[in-house]
Amino acid sequence: MKRFLGLVAFIIVVYVIYFDLTTGTLPVTTKAIAEEEIKKTEEAVKSDNDNLDLAYFEKEVKNGDTVLSIIESHLNDAVPVPIQDAVVDFKKLNNGLAPEKIQRGKTYKFPNYQDLAD
Repeated sequence: MKRFLGLVAFIIVVYVIYFDLTTGTLPVTTKAIAEEEIKKTEEAVKSDNDNLDLAYFEKEVKNGDTVLSIIESHLNDAVPVPIQDAVVDFKKLNNGLAPEKIQRGKTYKFPNYQDLAD
């Protein structure tokens, strides 16, 4: 009886592994929807770049710099807009580049909120 139960358990484990490798446990539509949303976001950022009226300044990134720290140091004050707005503006100015992807030694465009800070 133990051997039979062991064999049944083994068959179930093998079937589960086979099913997971061939079909997968996550629905395919979730992945497709996520990829579609990413494409829509990228297209929106590109179209926003075409008619961009956002004031900006350029600065070379140094060790330890973040988008927010650079904007704050430029203003000598806190960022006067919500952080998410600053992130969206940075992406618009830099062809959809995420703020966490900036690299030391490269120059980027940063939104200039000088008029809002005054």
